[in-house]
Amino acid sequence: MHSSSTILVTGTAGFIGFHLANALLKKGHKVVGYDSVNDYYSVSLKRDRLAQLVAQEGFTFVEAKLEDKQSMESAFIEHKPTTVVNLAAQAGVRYSIENPDVYIQSNVVGFLNILECCRHHGVEHLIYASSSSVYGANTGMPFSVHQNIDHPLSLYAATKKSNELMAHTYSNLYGLRTTGLRFFTVYGPWGRPDMALFLFTKAILEGKPINVFNHGKMRRDFTFVGDIVEGIVRLTQHWPQPNPDWSGDNPDPGTSFVPYKIYNIGNHSPVDLSYFIEVIEDKLGKKAEKNYMPLQDGDVTATYANVDDLMRDVGFKPATPIEEGVSKFIDWYKEYYQA
Repeated sequence: MHSSSTILVTGTAGFIGFHLANALLKKGHKVVGYDSVNDYYSVSLKRDRLAQLVAQEGFTFVEAKLEDKQSMESAFIEHKPTTVVNLAAQAGVRYSIENPDVYIQSNVVGFLNILECCRHHGVEHLIYASSSSVYGANTGMPFSVHQNIDHPLSLYAATKKSNELMAHTYSNLYGLRTTGLRFFTVYGPWGRPDMALFLFTKAILEGKPINVFNHGKMRRDFTFVGDIVEGIVRLTQHWPQPNPDWSGDNPDPGTSFVPYKIYNIGNHSPVDLSYFIEVIEDKLGKKAEKNYMPLQDGDVTATYANVDDLMRDVGFKPATPIEEGVSKFIDWYKEYYQA
């Protein structure tokens, strides 16, 4: 892929999409941002992220939904992207229990539109966000892309698994190169207000209690957004290849006989929720008042990524320590909210 190529990034008003678009622009790519700027969380935060991108040369923005086939088709015809990175989705495990329809529209119908546009408009490589939530009821740690993932625990996880299945179909039928990325608990500056780090920081600063689920017995493979972006940028240069050793007698879920690949992008270093809270308290210089709660429906108690495939193929694995990442988030939070 040439440095001047056009990359379409969906979800550019979102947390990861914003950081990725920034990184690609700095590398000299043209970036077409695509986002519906929905009100799942603060629209003003999304607009402020976009303002930073729009100010840069080489960035074009299309405001539309994934499920709006006509708008998406127009964007592909006008801008002719060679690579597509799909980071737009209806996010959040809990919200999928309350609003299942939204997830099917955005994450399934919307993803089909992306696949169809990639197929018909000569896209060389589709990279798309999956999620660590696809591991569902699996307990064999660390989670590997070569494990079976047939037991999701939420509709959100089921839509992400369906994306992987749909991508495989298009790789098989049309030779579309597809790379799926299972992200593990991403955090960092400009992060989402519905995520633990944001919720905890805000509550502690305001002197309000924080909700600690599963009575604090949770472990998460917290992954700094800069590491996620580095992984994606490297993968834009790395096309998935068919696995010549793939066998239908013993099918490997992480690879295929077609140009299809799945990667974990996680810090491969799970952190206890209690320690995570301590790191936030230390940085803020203030103790949290804790409400201990049961495990929420659809949630998992632990995540832990095996990133051997990512390391082997692009020579990179996330490594930002939680202390450094949390510090960067809180510095951003205090400046942005003048807290």
